[in-house]
Amino acid sequence: MIHIFLGTKAQLIKMAPIMKELQERNIEYNFVFSGQHKSTITDIRNDFGLKEPDIILYSGPDITSIRKMFFWSIKVATLASQKNSKVWKGDKDGIVLNHGDTLSTLIGSFSAKLQGLKTAHIESGLRSFNILHPFPEELTRRLTFSLSDFFFAPGEWALQNLSKEKGKKINTENNTLLDSLNAYQETIENIEVKIPQYKYGIVSIHRFENLFRKKRLLEIIKIIEDISKTKRILFILHKTTEEKLNKYGILPRIKSNKNIELRPRYSYFKFIKLLKNSEFIITDGGSNQEECYFLGKPCLIMRKTTERKEG
Repeated sequence: MIHIFLGTKAQLIKMAPIMKELQERNIEYNFVFSGQHKSTITDIRNDFGLKEPDIILYSGPDITSIRKMFFWSIKVATLASQKNSKVWKGDKDGIVLNHGDTLSTLIGSFSAKLQGLKTAHIESGLRSFNILHPFPEELTRRLTFSLSDFFFAPGEWALQNLSKEKGKKINTENNTLLDSLNAYQETIENIEVKIPQYKYGIVSIHRFENLFRKKRLLEIIKIIEDISKTKRILFILHKTTEEKLNKYGILPRIKSNKNIELRPRYSYFKFIKLLKNSEFIITDGGSNQEECYFLGKPCLIMRKTTERKEG
């Protein structure tokens, strides 16, 4: 049996083309959802026409702090790793598809190996070569490599980074994100979302290393404010980002800036339509970096290092 283990918005978006293909070929798969991110997951499933998860390991609020992450990871790993766990439907000969570099990726790979299942890593071979940036993603990738039997690398550079790993390596040439964008162009064009009548850029900041140090977050806000002197900005407000901006007393300052408009998080297709109509994006997200590369949009990355070559 094929098992797909994931838990975040980005993972679902990038695995959607694979899941959709399995469904269209009438190939059964076991969709295990770790629950790391819950918000907008239903919207993404509906957008792509994906089935509901067969197993949900956690159904509480999104994991937005280190403390919550610690207790969540113990709970999910325990449930998935139990001997003869119902999570894997008694399968002993199947393969588990894991994606990316989240803790869900690592838990899925580790639990699968304990059950004696084969593991395949999608978006494999990406490296920043800096264990602390991004953290813990770079560490998660290295550990996941060591647990994988099959490696699907999005390009020659990523493939070369896997030269010392044991297992079968496949070059997919590009990330599955490209399939998500290409297959649903017409849907994205026809979806309704409020597009400004003026030229604008987008801001999307949410990473741990940028939010949990006030000094770093203030540096980013200063850059955004400088850009807003000559450009209009749509600031996409992630829940964790909003909490930190409130905690540090920065949010009122952003709200008072007439050239910055705060927007809520959107479903994936609505966000992509906003991005397609924008001039540029300021982000710390790796998926946004790839999307801008495929869409031909300038992208300012707010990170010390990136594990991707796109752009």
